[in-house]
Amino acid sequence: MTLLYLIIPLVLLLCGGDLGWWQGWVYSVLLFLAGIGGRYFAEKRHPGILAERASMDKAKSAKSWDKILAPLMALSLSFPLVIVAGLDHRYEWTPLMPVWLNMLGLIIIAVGYAFAAWAIVENRFFSTTVRIQTDRGHTVCDSGPYRVVRHPGYAGNLLALAGIIIALDSLWTLLPAVAALVISVVRTALEDRTLQAELPGYADYAGRVRYRLFPGIY
Repeated sequence: MTLLYLIIPLVLLLCGGDLGWWQGWVYSVLLFLAGIGGRYFAEKRHPGILAERASMDKAKSAKSWDKILAPLMALSLSFPLVIVAGLDHRYEWTPLMPVWLNMLGLIIIAVGYAFAAWAIVENRFFSTTVRIQTDRGHTVCDSGPYRVVRHPGYAGNLLALAGIIIALDSLWTLLPAVAALVISVVRTALEDRTLQAELPGYADYAGRVRYRLFPGIY
């Protein structure tokens, strides 16, 4: 997993072809800190959670539709974004934006990734695939960011998409960002339906926390 958070920035910088691209470097640091830091603190709080997330045997019990959507969503939130943003920077498809707008984008990215990392730390049942973890005594998590939206891990990563577009001066990144948004919304709807039907207490929780991803919207 650590390797992935090194490969994604490497792809971004290679596609950008500019070692002086400060926005690319800052984004890479934010991605690495959130990805590795969130998992480090999650493991400290809930020993064994990383092994659970990486277990291929457990993944086999995931919902059939999620065996397609889980990897598709993970892919859509990573490589297409950095490839397009990097190439956009290299070939100057998008005019440069003001530095203050780049800085705003980086702040949005930081907030989004921090919110997603908080979800991993807070929820000891946070998994890479959708399944009811009866083997681990699966219960509803309704604390921390789960008091704001029902799927804060997804919400944080989606918030970061808006930041990436303006932080990396890439309007063309809108294309893979919209694709990632659509995939995430579809997966969220299916996951939420599964949890309401199969996880005791989740329907009551959904009644208290009304929104899945975006407060006041969805």
